[in-house]
Amino acid sequence: MKQILEFLPIVLFFGAYQMDGETLSVGAWSHTFDGIFSATAVLMVATVSVWLVMLAITKRNDKRLMWMMFAVVLFGTATLVLRDQRFIQWKPTVFNWVLAALFFGSQFVGEKTLLERLLGQQLALQEVIWKRLNALWVANFLLVGGLNIYVAYQYEEAFWVSYKLYSSIGFTVLLMLLTVIIVAPHLKSEEQNADPTRDSS
Repeated sequence: MKQILEFLPIVLFFGAYQMDGETLSVGAWSHTFDGIFSATAVLMVATVSVWLVMLAITKRNDKRLMWMMFAVVLFGTATLVLRDQRFIQWKPTVFNWVLAALFFGSQFVGEKTLLERLLGQQLALQEVIWKRLNALWVANFLLVGGLNIYVAYQYEEAFWVSYKLYSSIGFTVLLMLLTVIIVAPHLKSEEQNADPTRDSS
């Protein structure tokens, strides 16, 4: 459910952009969709709403989701106030590159990588595996950020909007698959070590 909710703002952003020029009326209120600017407003409202819903459901503040919300509101406000879509286009790149810097820096500060601090209670892995996973996530954040701004400047705005939707889903699924591929063999090893009777036969 969490993953579905996190993708909802991007889906609504894409949908609002596709309604460019159309008018939505509710009673006496009406709004004519204005391309990237209306889509950005929808993205901001949806992102804040998802954070509040997750906070209410889990009774816990998801810091990653919170910082994502702050980034969307900050870059979205700049986009709407200055009427410049480049701010919202830069948001994914800045956010992912900041994450890459934080995850990379955590390998040299403290005893644990940032990824181990986040997932260490759910997974028992050797230090070398945590560092391998951390490097994978750093590479993912760098690649996602770089491709986003490349597409934003090399292609039409409409193509970037579509890319934002499909790449968000695609890269997330790919990262999860690669993470599982790296982790799975070591989880089996841990289970065998924890249950020595399996080898008695």
